[in-house]
Amino acid sequence: MSYIAERIQELRSKMAANGIDVCIIPGNDAHISEYLAEHWKIRDYLSGFTGSAGTLVVGSDGAFLWTDSRYYLQAEEQLSGTGIKLVKEGLPGVPDYIKWISENLSAGSKVAINGTCFSVEDVRKMSQAFGKKQIQLETQLTLAEDVWTTRPAIPDNPVSEHPETLAGMSRQQKIELVRQALKEKEATHYITGALDEIAWVLNLRGTDIPFNPVFHAFLVISMDHVSLYINPNKLTSSIGKHLSKDKIRINLYGEIYSHLKELPEHAVAYIDPLRNNSILYESIPAYVPKIEGTGIITSLKSIKNEIEIENIKKTMIEDGVAMVKFLKWLEESVPTGTVSELSAAQQLLKFRSQSPNFQGESFKTISGYGPHGAIVHYDVSPDSDTTLQNKGVYLVDSGGQYLTGTTDITRTIKLGPVQDQVKEDFTLVLKGHIALANAIFPEGTRGVQLDILARQPLWAHKRNYGHGTGHGIGYFLNVHEGPQSIRVQDNGTEFKPGMVTSNEPGIYRAMEYGIRIENLVLTRHFGDSDFGTFLNFETLTLCPIDTSLIVEDMLNQQEIEWLNNYHREVFDKLSPNLKEEEKEWLKEKTQAIGSNV
Repeated sequence: MSYIAERIQELRSKMAANGIDVCIIPGNDAHISEYLAEHWKIRDYLSGFTGSAGTLVVGSDGAFLWTDSRYYLQAEEQLSGTGIKLVKEGLPGVPDYIKWISENLSAGSKVAINGTCFSVEDVRKMSQAFGKKQIQLETQLTLAEDVWTTRPAIPDNPVSEHPETLAGMSRQQKIELVRQALKEKEATHYITGALDEIAWVLNLRGTDIPFNPVFHAFLVISMDHVSLYINPNKLTSSIGKHLSKDKIRINLYGEIYSHLKELPEHAVAYIDPLRNNSILYESIPAYVPKIEGTGIITSLKSIKNEIEIENIKKTMIEDGVAMVKFLKWLEESVPTGTVSELSAAQQLLKFRSQSPNFQGESFKTISGYGPHGAIVHYDVSPDSDTTLQNKGVYLVDSGGQYLTGTTDITRTIKLGPVQDQVKEDFTLVLKGHIALANAIFPEGTRGVQLDILARQPLWAHKRNYGHGTGHGIGYFLNVHEGPQSIRVQDNGTEFKPGMVTSNEPGIYRAMEYGIRIENLVLTRHFGDSDFGTFLNFETLTLCPIDTSLIVEDMLNQQEIEWLNNYHREVFDKLSPNLKEEEKEWLKEKTQAIGSNV
């Protein structure tokens, strides 16, 4: 890892030349994306850490990386020998990087960031914290980027149309919805750099970022025009004509900043401070009032329309068929001793690829056997690849991008003998999963109020997990999308009919195993009464849950009925698409459990 130390030292030299005491490098791009094109993986280049969440802080005599519990084990492995110290964000008594810098730098010190890679909210927090300690924040330095002399260019991959027949609405209809929202919020200009927002509202898709069908662009929607900022080489002549017909102006990607400085005096800008970079915000003239809130398009696209929902349900059948073929193959192949974490992930991709609508994976498959399953976002590599054996459990978290939807599913599979503790853990996770799947709740309920349902069975046994219970899912878009989530932290977003969210409780025992069960659920209208409107969840994912890991005595009758009903639906919907031997295998795996069978 000497090359990491050399890169850090080169950065320190540039810091010294500019009078900088600390440089902060996030895992972001100019669009505050979760997944990044190679061009933006500056933190990865400087640290060797590849997790999707993490911030590198480099000082004159130390380097530190903050990341959350999903990546503790991965970070320990990847930072070993680099000289970079891991800071386990979220643990009691551990300050975040902003507080740590505030407490460790003296008045008059200088901190450098590239403000295009930090959200408005993040820079605001830094400015407030550092200002109290008279620490200066420089927001327009590219010291870290300048170290990477061989940095790849921003991708110029072509953009494609997402047909209205699949999208359920035309781009003109979607733009009109944005304008209606602007009127309601008494704003005139909607400004966004969020790539999934831009792709959704324009019915376009791209391949700039692995696993996410998006493209690099910025967008401004006003009451009388729409301006798209993009590398024009990405647009075919046909798409260019279609956009022009819809009165969408094409501008160069980098012109967004100068154009914002020219907003008219009557303008009122609406912007999401969590999903747009700080330099974008600073480019808006001081004379323009700014309204902040959750992205208008983020809220609109989170509620799937009827055509999207119909297509998602069809996609779940396609994805379920692939999963059944994979699980049957896995059961038959592991005893041969030729299956590894990598080869299993590759085989699953092959099965998904048999669908004509399949466009690629929705994220890199988490294929973790034994202790690797305890690494929440385990990233299997040739160096870490392990052969699956006839013992223990195997966790596989995977998903697909289809023209008709996005999937995300986790199953934990028994490969052979396991300890009683494994079965108890699995059953507690299943109880939490079922409790959330069965939830009935009043309109206005937020994810923080639902989260306890999935955790309660584990809490009752003094067990827990460190990640969120559920996240929103895009429609042939990002596998992680907002605004809704199910987690301990409250983000203020209410669940509404049409939202698609994951249900994924788990438990992880370091150096032993990990267990997670994940399905996607659709929020729907349950009914009305004198006490208001009530909602519930419809489980969308179709794939058997491993009943050989269940301690039946730990399940109550309602839980057993849910599982049996779910497995009946899995068989009924998937079996018509399977070969006879696959159908027989699925029939066995979906057999009802319980004494009343």
